[in-house]
Amino acid sequence: MQKAARAELTLMAAAGPPLEPALRGWLDRLAHERRLSAKTREAYARDMTGFLTLLGRHLGERPTLPALAALAPRDVRAVIAARRAEGIEPRTLVRFLAAARSFARHLEREGIGKVAALAAVRAPKVAASLPRPVGIGDARALADPATRAGEAREDWVLARDAAVIALLYGSGLRISEALGLTAGEVPAPGAGDHVTVTGKGGRTRMVPVLRTVLERIAAYKSLCPFDLPPAEALFRGTRGGPLSPRIVQQAVERMRGALGLPDSATPHALRHSFATHLLAGGGDLRSIQELLGHASLSTTQVYTAVDAAALMASWRSAHPRARLPEVPAKPRSEGG
Repeated sequence: MQKAARAELTLMAAAGPPLEPALRGWLDRLAHERRLSAKTREAYARDMTGFLTLLGRHLGERPTLPALAALAPRDVRAVIAARRAEGIEPRTLVRFLAAARSFARHLEREGIGKVAALAAVRAPKVAASLPRPVGIGDARALADPATRAGEAREDWVLARDAAVIALLYGSGLRISEALGLTAGEVPAPGAGDHVTVTGKGGRTRMVPVLRTVLERIAAYKSLCPFDLPPAEALFRGTRGGPLSPRIVQQAVERMRGALGLPDSATPHALRHSFATHLLAGGGDLRSIQELLGHASLSTTQVYTAVDAAALMASWRSAHPRARLPEVPAKPRSEGG
């Protein structure tokens, strides 16, 4: 059973019969009208399960539609406080509250009821943070099979991981997009220079692929011990099934230890590297937005701040007046 389906079943069990019909209608809206991916629906269902579970503890019984309508802001704050006491970060709390508000909007649109208390409570503040890309040299080292030459792993596994990592950095893909490719969607070197991927919300886009990346993928395919039919997953695990994102994450974790990289050097950081390195090389924001598959330009604009931060860091390390402390001028004598 898919994770999204399991999360939805868990939600129904937590909510109980009183809310089941309304919750199923909400989940159907997320899937069909908003066209959210299975992974996003899973997150919504999981967050809603947490909200209803904590609310039930606060109320002393499973929530019902009348109970939701009767909520006061203090009740919602009590649920948020209980979630915060579990050690949850503000960013996760914001998402947690967003799921409940999404369900409340569904109830209101369908004329089922209104949960005014959710709109009356402010979401926790989230400190702004910039993406932390990997440097050019380090990104290349992560995608180089030679970096892991000393590991006791089969050659095809090392070639596979290098191909995936090269694809993440070379084309700016999300890890789910790279692992979602089929063997027939990636051209052989010299036979094409792009792939079509499916991103968030089921949106497809065409992204260029460097010849060196295609060569890495071809090297992996030549060593892979499993058949790779055109309509099936390109990247495989050691048992022949589709490769898990966690395996790629673990490979990067091992390499960043060997290369002395920070914990922020993750597979997703390579996507940040793709964007910031393109921007630093003169790429325009609209083109980078299309390549990354961002629905909004404002999402892409965060990389201008990353580029500016890198510029300021370079200035501080290189400019003489930035590196040296100011020396106060000697006061002139009155007769001078």
